[in-house]
Amino acid sequence: MVAHQITLIPGDGIGPEVADAAARAVDATGVAVEWERVDAGERALLLHGALIPDDVFASLEITRVGLKGPTATPIGGGHASINVALRKKLGLYVNFRPVRMLPGLKTRYDDLPLDLAIFRENTEDLYAGLEHEVVPGVVESLKIITRTASVRIARAAFEYGRREGRKKVVAIHKANIMKLSDGLFIECCREVSAEFAEIAYTEMIVDNACMQLVMRPETFDVLVLPNLYGDIISDLAAGLVGGLGIVPGANIGSGHAIFEAVHGTAPDIAGKGLANPTALMQSAVLMLAHIGEREASARLHNAIYKVYATSDHLTKDVGGTASTNEFTDAVIRRLNPAY
Repeated sequence: MVAHQITLIPGDGIGPEVADAAARAVDATGVAVEWERVDAGERALLLHGALIPDDVFASLEITRVGLKGPTATPIGGGHASINVALRKKLGLYVNFRPVRMLPGLKTRYDDLPLDLAIFRENTEDLYAGLEHEVVPGVVESLKIITRTASVRIARAAFEYGRREGRKKVVAIHKANIMKLSDGLFIECCREVSAEFAEIAYTEMIVDNACMQLVMRPETFDVLVLPNLYGDIISDLAAGLVGGLGIVPGANIGSGHAIFEAVHGTAPDIAGKGLANPTALMQSAVLMLAHIGEREASARLHNAIYKVYATSDHLTKDVGGTASTNEFTDAVIRRLNPAY
C-alpha cells in the first residue's frame, strides 16, 4: 500500500494539541499516511527565525496537501497573516467552508436543517494587502477584483453544486455601492451561472444577506463571495451551528490544498488538554475526500457525528467534561463498524 504524503503544520497555542488529535483520527481510519511535520507561525519564528520557514513550502511542493492548526495573527500591527501568505503563495483560490449542524448541540437553530456551502474567493479583494499612508492621518487600502479570480471561484461553486445535487447558488455583493469592483464580480457569476441551467442563481447585497442568514438560514444553499464578505459571512454562519470550534475549512488551488481549523489559537487553554479538535477533525474529513479516500472520509465524518449524537465525551466548550484525548479516543472507537 502506497502511503499518502501529507504536510502537518501544528500551528500556535492549542494548534499542536488539535493537530495531533486530528492526525490520530486519520491514522485510525486505516488510511496509510506519512506525516511530514513542519512549523509555521510564532513557534517557527522562535525556533527558526521565520514565520513560514522554507521547509514549509519545500514540504508542500512534495506532498501538495497540508493539514494545518491555527496560527496567531496580531491585530493592528506586527506580522501579516500566515494563512493569507500561504494562500497567496500557493494560489489557494478557493476557501470552502461547509456549515452543518452537529447532532446533540443546543443552539438557537438546532431544529433547522442547516447545510450551507460557502465558497469564498481567497487571493484578492482587500486581502491583497495593498495599502499605504497617503498623508499623515489618511490611509488608502485598495480593493482588487479581477475577472480571472471571480470566474474561477464562481465556477468552483457551481461545479460543486452540480456534483452534490445542490439546488441554488447565491452571489453576495455590494455592487449597489461598489459598482465597478463588485459589479465585475456579479457579472462573472452571471456568466458562469448560464452554464448551469439546472441550478437556480440569485444575488443578494451583503448586509441583507447577513440579516437573512440570522432570520432564515435554512433558505440558503450554496453561497459564493469575494474575499472580505466571505470571511465575515463564513464566521457568521459558523455561529449558527455552534461556533468556529465546530466547522471545517479547506483552501484549494490548482496544485495544492491546505485543510485547516479556522478558530483561534486559544493561548489561555493551550497545553491543558481542554481544546476541542472537532474543527480540525472535520477539516481532515474534507482532506481525506480530496485525496480520494472517500470511504475513510465518510467513516470519520460518521464517527464524529456519533460522538455528538450521544453527547458522550464532549469537550467543555460544547457542554461536556472530556479532555482533548478523551474526545479523540471516543471518535476513534466509533470508527469501528461494530461499535
